[in-house]
Amino acid sequence: MATKMPSKLLTWLIISTCALTFFYSQLLSYSKAPSSPQPVPCNLFAGKWVIGPNRRRPIYDESCPFHRNAWNCLRNQRDNMELINSWRWVPEDCELNEIDPVEFMGVMRNKRIGFVGDSLNENFLVSLLCILRVADAGAKKWKRKGAWRGAYFPKFNVTVAYHRAVLLARFDEWLPKQSDRDEVKIVHRVDVDIPAKEWGDIGGFYDILIFNTGHWWGYDKFPKESPLAFYEGGKPIVPPPDILDGLQIVLKNMAAYIQREFPTTLKLWRLQSPRHFHGGDWNQNGSCLFDKPLKNSEDIYMVVISEQIDLWFDPSNNGVNKEARVINQLIVKALQDTDIELLDLTRLSEFRADAHPAIWLGKKDAVAVWGQDCMHWCLPGVPDTWVNILWQHVRFRLGVTAS
Repeated sequence: MATKMPSKLLTWLIISTCALTFFYSQLLSYSKAPSSPQPVPCNLFAGKWVIGPNRRRPIYDESCPFHRNAWNCLRNQRDNMELINSWRWVPEDCELNEIDPVEFMGVMRNKRIGFVGDSLNENFLVSLLCILRVADAGAKKWKRKGAWRGAYFPKFNVTVAYHRAVLLARFDEWLPKQSDRDEVKIVHRVDVDIPAKEWGDIGGFYDILIFNTGHWWGYDKFPKESPLAFYEGGKPIVPPPDILDGLQIVLKNMAAYIQREFPTTLKLWRLQSPRHFHGGDWNQNGSCLFDKPLKNSEDIYMVVISEQIDLWFDPSNNGVNKEARVINQLIVKALQDTDIELLDLTRLSEFRADAHPAIWLGKKDAVAVWGQDCMHWCLPGVPDTWVNILWQHVRFRLGVTAS
């Protein structure tokens, strides 16, 4: 008996060691940094705008209760709205189907969708809310958890909301010391490693999140008289970064925060929505009174099309609309090695100089005070195409087959 026990014990130890080694290796594999998700098999972002003989009516109209007045171009009687909504985005190698609100809500039943960022994400949200209301006319306005606005759809128990956080990171105004007031009136403190309070406590609440930032990162918003001052760990960053370097630091920190706090959430980041100011910036009499996309995308001279778009948006041309591509480069870099997926809606939107509210803002003297709106989009309009792309992307991620 004395000679058999060590043999059995040795066998047991070997088996136990192998099992522990296997489970430990599996644990290590799960603890690694998340790899980038497999790309959606169809590239929805490369294609062209076409206009066909069968013009579809928009899925919603000016009566949608979730409209924002300045973007309600039907109610504001913007010229050419029928033409604006006759253009259809056609990807190069696949088909982009129009969203079916009932199908969408059926798949999203008992789920929550959140948008976090600036007013261009709000523009996106309003389009989605008006589309989804077609499936549930009993939708109610919803504003909780720090949300700026949103809606609850009781028929499907679905919540869709927007959290306004223009820089994503926390920022506050404060007055400098008395001795410095002659030089600087107001300073905006940005804590690069702390999310804005408007979305800082939504961890675990949303099943899908769509982020953006960019349009507030400019000297028109924060001139030298009221600059941004960047803090990390509660202390000033030395030497002080300029505004774009500060953005890069914020993007890096916010990406890390999102990875840490939303491990099971489907996380998307919408790249920049391009502006279309012609002849000057928004405060320099810039205009966007166009009646068609920058170039008819059916034109066979695609090189000419590319050159025209680049004249507007290539940073090397130093035009007033260069910000989109500049900031996109920083975003793409910051999101490397994360599982945050890009919604690259920039290129397809660059063509649509014709689809902004422009002078039709629904408020007397608005243009005289603020200039033309060549940044946000008419609704119905281009953001409805964004919604179609979002749905096709989400459907793939959730494993829902096309109907």
